[in-house]
Amino acid sequence: MARITFQGRPYESDGRSVLDCLAAHGQAIPSACRAGVCQSCLMQARSGTVPERAQHGLGEAQRARGLFLACQCVPEAALEVALADAVGRVPAEVVGKHFLNDDILALRLRPQAPYAYRAGQFLRLYANAGESRNYSLASVPALDDALELHVRRIPGGLVSGWIAEHLLPGDVVQVSEALGNGFYVPGRPEQNLLLIGTGSGLAPLYGIVRDALHAGHEGRILLFHGSPDARGLYLVEELRRLAASHPNFEYQPCVSVSPALDGEFAGNPVEAALRRTPDLAGWRIYLCGNPAMVETARLETFLAGAASGEIFADPFLPSAPAAAPVPASAPAPAPAPAPAPAN
Repeated sequence: MARITFQGRPYESDGRSVLDCLAAHGQAIPSACRAGVCQSCLMQARSGTVPERAQHGLGEAQRARGLFLACQCVPEAALEVALADAVGRVPAEVVGKHFLNDDILALRLRPQAPYAYRAGQFLRLYANAGESRNYSLASVPALDDALELHVRRIPGGLVSGWIAEHLLPGDVVQVSEALGNGFYVPGRPEQNLLLIGTGSGLAPLYGIVRDALHAGHEGRILLFHGSPDARGLYLVEELRRLAASHPNFEYQPCVSVSPALDGEFAGNPVEAALRRTPDLAGWRIYLCGNPAMVETARLETFLAGAASGEIFADPFLPSAPAAAPVPASAPAPAPAPAPAPAN
């Protein structure tokens, strides 16, 4: 029976994950999705061997430091672990915030230490009450002088409410290092890119589009962003201007409930994307937003010819009941045999 040692105390795993074992013994381990995607439960191995599954989706530097996903780690031998909260934290000054629509605000942060990231990654923002949430980066290192997050205000949300109501320019917060693998990769400028998102899932897609265009990407870049009604859309004019100035970029706003206005597609963004591009062989796919939409899009784009290794999914998963959404970027595995209901 594998033994887990945490803060000097040994616990028998009894075939459970590190997260479940420690939680059963009253240890407060940060966690959110429990599905191995949001990376909220990152811990560090001080000694022992971490199963390969527990490091799936982590970067090389994270694996080298012994970081692993506690919810996915069922140890096969003795393992000494520690919290990873203190790893990779950087102070960042709030330099601005403004609402992009009725529910989503842009929060701009300037790190007070060197900060490496790629457009489309995400970071963890730590609130003053000890709570934290992951938010995707909409900014581009080569284009923006600050990090930009798009935060959807959640009714009763501990962190989103704190950001919206109490965080002010000049305040200093703590953020994690950048996480996730869903970013633009130069080197194949001719490859076509398809991006599908809903709600504040536009944030990483907006960053990826601008990063690709700045890099001189030559292939087609198609962005489909959806909301139940036009009030949930944002950055519409900015994206239309980008499309007007870059012939290889197309932007399509979508509304799935209210009547579509001029220039909007009446339906969900997955439907719009597949109607526009029914053959996705050779394309690279980025998905972000509502989990049901992401799962549907993951399956449908695979069936349309996209290779599973070219599908990068960023579902917004609840961190707890009535809590803020948590993004997690990871290469998509092969699709499930049946699609999730469309958003």
